[in-house]
Amino acid sequence: MPDPTRIESLVKEFNDNTHGPKKLHQSRTRFMPIVFGRDGAQPKAGPRSAEAQDFYALQKRCLRSGTLFEDPEFPANRSSLTFNEESRPNLKWLRPSEISSDPRFFENSYSRFDVNQGELGDCWLLAAAANLTQDPQLFTRVVPEDNSFKKDYAGIFHFRFWRFGQWYDVVIDDRLPTVRGKLVYMRSTEDNEFWSALLEKAYAKLFGSYEALRGGSASEAMVDFTGGIAESYEMKDAPKDLYQIIEKGFNSHAMFACSLEPDPYKPEAETPQGLIRGHAYSLTMAKMVDIQTPNVKGKIPLIRLRNPWGNANEWNGAWSDKSPEWKFIPEETKRDIGLIFEIDGEFWMAFQDFLKYFDRIDICNMSPDCPIIRKSGNYPWKQSAFEGEWVIGSTAGGCRNYPDTFWHNPQYVVHLKVPDKDDDEAKATAIIALLQKNRRSKQYKGMECLTVGLIIYRVTERDLVRKPLPKEFFLRNASVARSTFVNLREVTYRFRLDPGTYVVIPSTFDPNVEGEFMIRVFSECPDCMTENEDCVGECDLDPRVAPDSNNNDVPVVPIKSKGPDPTKPDPQREAMEKLFLDVAGIDGEVDWMELKMVLDHCFRDDIAIAAKGVSRSYHVAPVEAHVKKPTTAQGEVVCCGLLAILQDWYLNMAGGDNRPPQSTSGDYMISTERAPLLAGEMDPDSSGIGFSKDACRSMVAMLDEDHSGKLGFVEFRKLLTEIARWKAVFKLYDTDRSGHLNPFELRAALQSAGYHLNNKILNSLMHRYGSREGEIWFDDFITCAVKIKTMIDIFRAKDVKGIASFNMDEWIQKTVYC
Repeated sequence: MPDPTRIESLVKEFNDNTHGPKKLHQSRTRFMPIVFGRDGAQPKAGPRSAEAQDFYALQKRCLRSGTLFEDPEFPANRSSLTFNEESRPNLKWLRPSEISSDPRFFENSYSRFDVNQGELGDCWLLAAAANLTQDPQLFTRVVPEDNSFKKDYAGIFHFRFWRFGQWYDVVIDDRLPTVRGKLVYMRSTEDNEFWSALLEKAYAKLFGSYEALRGGSASEAMVDFTGGIAESYEMKDAPKDLYQIIEKGFNSHAMFACSLEPDPYKPEAETPQGLIRGHAYSLTMAKMVDIQTPNVKGKIPLIRLRNPWGNANEWNGAWSDKSPEWKFIPEETKRDIGLIFEIDGEFWMAFQDFLKYFDRIDICNMSPDCPIIRKSGNYPWKQSAFEGEWVIGSTAGGCRNYPDTFWHNPQYVVHLKVPDKDDDEAKATAIIALLQKNRRSKQYKGMECLTVGLIIYRVTERDLVRKPLPKEFFLRNASVARSTFVNLREVTYRFRLDPGTYVVIPSTFDPNVEGEFMIRVFSECPDCMTENEDCVGECDLDPRVAPDSNNNDVPVVPIKSKGPDPTKPDPQREAMEKLFLDVAGIDGEVDWMELKMVLDHCFRDDIAIAAKGVSRSYHVAPVEAHVKKPTTAQGEVVCCGLLAILQDWYLNMAGGDNRPPQSTSGDYMISTERAPLLAGEMDPDSSGIGFSKDACRSMVAMLDEDHSGKLGFVEFRKLLTEIARWKAVFKLYDTDRSGHLNPFELRAALQSAGYHLNNKILNSLMHRYGSREGEIWFDDFITCAVKIKTMIDIFRAKDVKGIASFNMDEWIQKTVYC
């Protein structure tokens, strides 16, 4: 018999603790074909095909040829099943027509009972798929209505998923893994219905294999099905108005899933109440149900859930199937809530028991681009979103435990100008979601989710004058809010803050951990988030390397003597002219090979300083004692005396000799990673030491206005002056004389050289020129500076009010030569 006293206490407890509901949340709709790589849907990972798969074009081609589609990007073999491609006996890939005599995409229609788990541990996906069936508009956005086994059938189907701000169309063939003619993975209750099995296959293709779907959070799939934003609550810390949040969510078409903590000793252990640990359930309805007991009349909050197994593993407590508590509910109410008692994995339970026996709930709220939300026209939430990455030596600064690098993380300014409507405390709500990109699809490489989190600081307009906020700001100011750091794909927190301006810092827990991310902010304020970045362009040189007022080509600091007297002969200029003529030869110009000989000799100490690790010496051949025109094909070197003068000029310009104490002879130490053991003559065509061919060619191109591939004296002198200045900058930051900039120094060094750059550009430079440890070597720094100056000059030559226009010919010609 039911306990009416307990029911009455639940009704009273709920009514006594009812609070006002909190408001909900919001993203963009566009469908596009997707290019697949071996890592799943990530074009950067090395695509198998250079072309996106267009469902309609492929279907038309198959119909014209009378063939059934076979997907080359997700073949019916072991590679699509597992990471290690282990064979499985008796497994066969069959088309639905080989499984059933009358295959249907839908049998009558679709419902949550079409989603039943197979052998794959992807209950989290099934929980989300079951929720998807609850709303036709959400469902048809993911499962297009033109999929069919009847009309225009060609063995090809397609599904749509949201991935990092865009909707992608994923094409598959209909070959499915089976054993003894039965589906191995997701299946419908009806043996001839295949939409759910094909949906699972498309989702597996998105991440590279079926095995990539083993284990996960239902919030992941719910976000991928909707483009919404997911919140999670631990029941022990759940807000008092959680039921109102759930009820409001259902009214706004939100999706829900829940789970119990796993048993560390037994996978999928069953509790005495019939619930499965470490297992995801769909939450499919929340209702305030009319109830009348002998002593009380009122409403009780009930929750309907579903086990994706679709079997008899159901809750066996109060309000379970055929439990006596239902006799207190009017028959009309039972009909209204669709009450049925079947062995189907679906059951009801009281909200208070839900809080007691479940450990976690995931809520995915719809985004502003959702068709249902757009139709309603009264959704209060707006979204701002940016993509970014953490890069070693650039933006991977780690958490606040690392104050020297924390400030290098990407920074985002959030303006919460006004409080939320009807907020009694005049607070502004911001739901901030930090989504890691491309981690599940790279599980086969051993790449799991990073441990990430968010920290928020209150700022003033005066603070934001410096972009990004410097290290000193974070040493002086405490954060006003923060998330925990956790290794989930998405970390989402709801912050209630005073109206004002804030800076959000997304970071990994440890520094120098690389990853890509997307950060989204949902608030009632439109376009509330901006990147806290400096404008890209030129700036003043660091005063320590600024040009002298009397001679614009010569750095002032640290020069050992006063600037030259323009009324007297300049021995340095005369020496350089003499050197140029000797190097240039008959044509009177210097090409990249001749430039390389000069630079390699002049900067040989800088490019030969040993890196960390095993090092060895190489010998630079002594130069001839007499003047000799260098023959580039033979690799002979230029006059010792002139190069000595040039090297003295350079050392004076760049602030002294940078050689370590042990490198005072002709023998220099160099890392085994950077050059082979050399002996004998210096070869100007050798890429083993010194500046690379590409670097020397880029230096020539930087000043070669007539595109002849050579430099005249004025350009030659200007180039050497620029390099000397960049070397002086390099020395400012290479304080330990290691021959490289340490991680996180590139931004400051380039700013001293006269360039403001943002995180995107700095990240690209680190990818292009940085070592695995995030170090920038001297020659790479010079090459980096050359590229920046060249691209800025190309832009400036076409700049009209901040916009440069190029036709295709011009753009290719400029960028190919630089």
